[in-house]
Amino acid sequence: MSDQIQYNEDNIRSLDWKEHIRMRPGMYIGKLGDGSSPDDGIYILIKEVIDNCIDEFVMGAGKTIEVTIKDKMVTVRDYGRGIPLGKVVDVVSKMNTGGKYDSKAFKKSVGLNGVGTKAVNALSNYFRVESVRDNQQKAAEFSAGNLILEEDVQESTKRKGTKVSFIADEAIFKNYKFRNEYIIKMLKNYCYLNRGLAIYFNGEKYFSEHGLKDLLEENIAEEDMVYPIIHLEGEDIEIAVTHSKSQYSEEYHSFVNGQNTTQGGTHLSSFREAIVRSIKEFYNKPFEASDIRKSIVSAIAVKVEEPVFESQTKTKLGSTDIGPNGPTVRTFINDFIKVKFDNYLHKNPEIADALLRKILQAERERKELSGIRKLAKDRAKKSNLHNKKLRDCRVHLMDAKNPRSLESTLFITEGDSASGSITKSRDVNTQAVFSLRGKPLNSYGMSKKIVYENEEFNLLQAALNIEESMEDLRYNNIVIATDADVDGMHIRLLLITFFLQFFPELIKDGHLYILQTPLFRVRNKKETIYCYSDEEKKAAIEKLKPKPEITRFKGLGEISPDEFKFFIGEDIRLDPVMLDKATSIETLLEFYMGKNTPDRQEFIINNLKVELDVIEKE
Repeated sequence: MSDQIQYNEDNIRSLDWKEHIRMRPGMYIGKLGDGSSPDDGIYILIKEVIDNCIDEFVMGAGKTIEVTIKDKMVTVRDYGRGIPLGKVVDVVSKMNTGGKYDSKAFKKSVGLNGVGTKAVNALSNYFRVESVRDNQQKAAEFSAGNLILEEDVQESTKRKGTKVSFIADEAIFKNYKFRNEYIIKMLKNYCYLNRGLAIYFNGEKYFSEHGLKDLLEENIAEEDMVYPIIHLEGEDIEIAVTHSKSQYSEEYHSFVNGQNTTQGGTHLSSFREAIVRSIKEFYNKPFEASDIRKSIVSAIAVKVEEPVFESQTKTKLGSTDIGPNGPTVRTFINDFIKVKFDNYLHKNPEIADALLRKILQAERERKELSGIRKLAKDRAKKSNLHNKKLRDCRVHLMDAKNPRSLESTLFITEGDSASGSITKSRDVNTQAVFSLRGKPLNSYGMSKKIVYENEEFNLLQAALNIEESMEDLRYNNIVIATDADVDGMHIRLLLITFFLQFFPELIKDGHLYILQTPLFRVRNKKETIYCYSDEEKKAAIEKLKPKPEITRFKGLGEISPDEFKFFIGEDIRLDPVMLDKATSIETLLEFYMGKNTPDRQEFIINNLKVELDVIEKE
């Protein structure tokens, strides 16, 4: 008993606000990440600052927001009312302080708990806030939440409003890099939800005239729509709906009080249910819900008084009521759709006919596939029991209510040696491994039937749990981990083709990545440097001279588990797979996976020659 750890008054600590945020940042901004994922912490920091600007716009104060990023310095300027000058320091550094607690001033605010800018302050090595109002201004500067400069109130000729600048702390956000594509998507969403608001990002203007209709037009090409977008609005609710000709699964964009609820919640569940009920009643047919929702592309935005989210990052709504004295979220959404959606179909018979044909087509396809699907599901269950294709992570067992954690990752790899190395070196709590057997099939131009008939695709779909909806996706990050050679690149392309062909929204929503692994190891007796390019190798040789040992990794299987843990741990390097809106999915697949064309041959020669030279040089 003498070795027992003591527990007394000396073990009890009280952390101040900034220490708590820095010690437990995940409680406030979700996962940290390096900027390769749209829900990484550095984007949450930007969002938290902009949310305050949006609240000013909603209150009728300021129609312009300026966002600039230069050398990792983020600056956000609004032209709202400005923070009351006597409280400039307090609202960014004292917990439980802020205007959001006065529900009269911010009735349907984006951020109600007043934590956002405090978290940004605490997690930045430089943070400056400046407020201008009543021809006066006041500013303060902080480092890691500690006040380092407080300016006196001064006379000012500047336009009223608030300006916040910060540099995220690299001790917390290691090797981070902002990706403009993610920031632009976030800013566009703000504009869709706040018509009349202009947001400038590094001088580029973003603006929306038609709200959620504009959002859908950004996400689906006009020629791929079964019918023109149905766009309906009411007090505290807006929806936009169409169906895709080429997409198989459901795609939803959901928002609460301007917040993009990427994991849905009570409002999205109610919306999906209400659409099905309304369509059944309109056609007076007992359609299957899956036939109605198949290929749907839609968006919903609602406003809720004092919303309850399931985390500080507000990605999932937990509220059951619209407000203290209002109806339930379910009743509110159902009543709106029952009247407005039904009326729209009655007034637009050509759209009603197109929707009916789409549902009947989905019904025929489901019946044709029913036998195959049943066999495929049975095969998937048996494989999960008796094979080792999927080595799952513990997070799904730990949180049954929210099975998709922001931290959960599935590595898709090929070959026993590679999957063995990743399996031995992974974090078993959050990282799972799916092992392919050989190269996947080229699925370009094939029907959904192939997903059930092909064992690899069937088991991968079952592992991801994406047959019915992205809302059921089990892993937030899907990472293709293949060798950095010609065969590995081909496997990547085949897997990307599979996702583009059958589950494009998985890519649109930023869930698919390519794992970067080092090409070279350069070391001497004192130091080891892993290099991801020829340039990094040359720099390492220069640093470790004279004549360090150089190893060329020709495959993932050659990297030992002891080394692999460095590449899929804290310092993991991921390249997100992104879709260019200017190119349709069909055009993209035809170019890369269709019949060989001179254009593609020229593209490969011009764009891949350098990379392959590096890979094959040694």
